[in-house]
Amino acid sequence: MFELDAFNLARIQFAFTVSFHIIFPAITIGMASYLAVLEGLWLKTRNNDYRDLYHFWSKIFAVNFGMGVVSGLVMAYQFGTNWSGFSQFAGSITGPLLTYEVLTAFFLEAGFLGVMLFGWNRVGNGLHFFATCMVALGTIMSTFWILASNSWMHTPQGYEIHNGQVVPVDWFAVIFNPSFPYRLLHMTTAAFLASAFFIAASAAWHLLRKNDTPAIRKMLSMAMWMALIVSPIQALIGDMHGLNTLKYQPAKIAAIEGHWRNPPGEPTPLILFGIPDMEQETTHYALEIPALGSLILTHSLDKQVPALTDFPKADRPNSTIVFWSFRIMAGLGMLMILLGAIGLWLRLKNRLYQSRGFLRFVLLMGPSGVIAILAGWFTTEVGRQPWIVQNLLRTRDAVSGHGELHMNISLIAFIVVYFSVFGIGYSYMMRLIRKGPHQGEGNPENQTAESERDMPTIPISAGHRSLNNAEGGK
Repeated sequence: MFELDAFNLARIQFAFTVSFHIIFPAITIGMASYLAVLEGLWLKTRNNDYRDLYHFWSKIFAVNFGMGVVSGLVMAYQFGTNWSGFSQFAGSITGPLLTYEVLTAFFLEAGFLGVMLFGWNRVGNGLHFFATCMVALGTIMSTFWILASNSWMHTPQGYEIHNGQVVPVDWFAVIFNPSFPYRLLHMTTAAFLASAFFIAASAAWHLLRKNDTPAIRKMLSMAMWMALIVSPIQALIGDMHGLNTLKYQPAKIAAIEGHWRNPPGEPTPLILFGIPDMEQETTHYALEIPALGSLILTHSLDKQVPALTDFPKADRPNSTIVFWSFRIMAGLGMLMILLGAIGLWLRLKNRLYQSRGFLRFVLLMGPSGVIAILAGWFTTEVGRQPWIVQNLLRTRDAVSGHGELHMNISLIAFIVVYFSVFGIGYSYMMRLIRKGPHQGEGNPENQTAESERDMPTIPISAGHRSLNNAEGGK
């Protein structure tokens, strides 16, 4: 049906499933920490707006957590079904790292998730806050192990190869490989920003509809502080990550820049826009700024950035894809910085909650964090090609020996099931958000009788029960 060979169908299938999956952990990572902050502020100030926001966003967190677990299991199975060559070659490293993620992060999250979601009126305040913090810590630990495994594929070290298989000889070097610190910071900060803009857009939606409450205002205010402070920090982390990539994966940088040749003695320009052509080895309609590429990537005006023609054709990433995916990510990052600055100016003018143009801008930027994460992952993963483990194992050598018919059927099945199941989950989450936080919904007096009568048995049922009650109260 797709008129592609089994290899490319396997790549598309993994890209499709990972793109769906990464949305949910990204929101979960940031929102878990947000919930910990909300509960900490409530314990410190006893301002019930924080308590109401905690109960409202804990429902959204539960839905995201559930969908993230389900979509993550599918990805784990694909390593064995579609990429058996990779599992055979590098499984002695990636297998233990993913196991550590389960034994530490996932068990920590699962162990305290029930107390966090259903223990508000059943345990003490201190214990409940501790459970929320442990869930937040679990999401960060999960990010740690996943990024350690993925970063090793980009900058492998601490290994030896015996009989065609990777054997770890220094686990500290394996985990703390050269790209890991930058990628961990970049991804974690991106998750915080994705959650912040998701929350800000929810607040803007309600304010535009005249649902102006103290809790809604706190949602927007906290998110705008996050955008103001963290967006510039993310840009600095991205710059450091770029310098690290230039050192260890120069072909990826050349593809990102759409840069093909280095005339002798000339600094490298920055190509703002263009259409890279892999066949003709040029970037059509290039809009360039002289020497700026050298300044950004080497922090000098005379050093040159490696060009794509410096590498054999077989070792070049697809510049057409990563050129634009990087610019989408970077462009959205600049808009985040701009939005944070505008928010500060309006805050000083006491117009943060009244400017409808600004609120529409915030609403439009709601999905920007998730889109930027997806664009960043496309940039880093496609930019590593044609290697699945940099300079050690080519992607084509890692795929399982399936036929085109099998891969076509499985890809179609994934598309249908994912859009059906996760589409329903997304719609359900949007229904919860449209209801918004209600004053007093976290009040124990309003919850005790109901919770005793109808204790939910799974995380998503907590959100479902509250949604039904909200609808019934109208």
